[in-house]
Amino acid sequence: MHIKIPFSGKIRHSACLLFLCSFWLLQARAQQAPPNIVIIVADDMGWGDVGFHGSEIRTPHIDQLAREGVVLNRYYVSPICSPTRTGIMTGRLPERYGLRENVIAPWLDFGVDTAAEFLPQMLAQAGYKNRAAVGKWHLGHSRRKYLPLSRGFTHFYGHYNGAIDYFTHMREGELDWHNDWETSKDTGYTTDLITKEAVQCINHYKKQGPFFLYVAYNAPHGPLQAKEADLIQNGFDPSKPVFGKEQTGNEGAIGRGNTRRQTYAAMVTAMDLGIGRILEALRAAGIDENTLVLFQSDNGAAQKEGGRNQPLRGFKFQEWEGGVRVPAVIRWPAGFKGGWTSNQVMGYIDIAPTLREIAGIKAPPPQPYDGISVLKNLREQKNSTREFYLGNGALIKDGWKLVIPRSADADGAATLQLFAIDQDPYEKENRASQYPEQVKVLLERSKKYQAIISAEKVPPYEQGKKAFKAPSNWDIRE
Repeated sequence: MHIKIPFSGKIRHSACLLFLCSFWLLQARAQQAPPNIVIIVADDMGWGDVGFHGSEIRTPHIDQLAREGVVLNRYYVSPICSPTRTGIMTGRLPERYGLRENVIAPWLDFGVDTAAEFLPQMLAQAGYKNRAAVGKWHLGHSRRKYLPLSRGFTHFYGHYNGAIDYFTHMREGELDWHNDWETSKDTGYTTDLITKEAVQCINHYKKQGPFFLYVAYNAPHGPLQAKEADLIQNGFDPSKPVFGKEQTGNEGAIGRGNTRRQTYAAMVTAMDLGIGRILEALRAAGIDENTLVLFQSDNGAAQKEGGRNQPLRGFKFQEWEGGVRVPAVIRWPAGFKGGWTSNQVMGYIDIAPTLREIAGIKAPPPQPYDGISVLKNLREQKNSTREFYLGNGALIKDGWKLVIPRSADADGAATLQLFAIDQDPYEKENRASQYPEQVKVLLERSKKYQAIISAEKVPPYEQGKKAFKAPSNWDIRE
């Protein structure tokens, strides 16, 4: 038997208002709460290596992030690794720290200036208690002052150098795998270990206030090594020869497929699956709505190493679009609407100023940023004109791009080239002779960036290599 209780219009109206007020209050509180921040960086992943750019490599989890978030269609980086990671951490051009033309090789006694404010140091000011770096570091390893736990991170798990063996975790004959300050003897494929640690961090931090998690995969950078299951998923035939069978050393003795592309694709498969696990951990913890997730590559794919930047021109080490314009996606459901593509020119040096605004830090940074906050652009879905320096004199400004090709490039003569980059993203038509005044303007603007000189500069890559002996287990004590 049901008893009907009278419910007047006035009471119904009051109840609706109460519900709406409560809803708005909860929404306001959610927006005011600092978000968790997860930055995921792929290593040497090309523009044409993600499904949402039409790749034949299946990347369902990255594609899901692209559907739910904002595809950053004009996201720029440095054309090589250490400089990009420097810009991510500092919001400043790598020239300011003596980095642009070179990475920090295992034998180089060099690191990013310790006076620089890194992202975790900044976020600590906003109450981010837990700040973890998982995966590849590559910002200095010769002294403890350059290592993650000295740069504001509260936890580190991964490797100091680039190009380590995916199965043995060795570089230069020594084990380069660490848990905080200690050597880690964990076994397994590096991509899987990085994913596992990232998920554990999420589960440990989820109830302790906002956290910062920097996940730097070494995939799909060489040595090209993949797990057999991932190779088979990408068409591997064990009865056929593997590529480079006669090669040894840094190429990797195990994990090769029939071709470089196939092996590279299998490495992307493992990373994509790992990213899916990270996203699922956020959902399972009930914190994905107020977690900002940024995915990007550190530079374009290297030439002849399995990756593809097509239809963009050029490769890693070059300032053509294929070297500096990378796949990138950002998602923050509580902060801005997803499901669209942004054509705002932005990039790696904008991360720090954008997160500074999101975290509500009012004090200016100790050193002025070269990047800008793009939060307003993301929230209002609007583009604004800006100037963006790419290195080696290359510059984007007001729809134009100036490139000064390196003499070693096979993609064009070593003479400056001008592109109407908004209409010609594939850099097919050099308009320098048609618009000499525009060339002059961009060259003049470029001079101020080329004039940046750091007190310290990373030495040439090969310097000291022959006489170098790696420390045991890459255990840095000094």
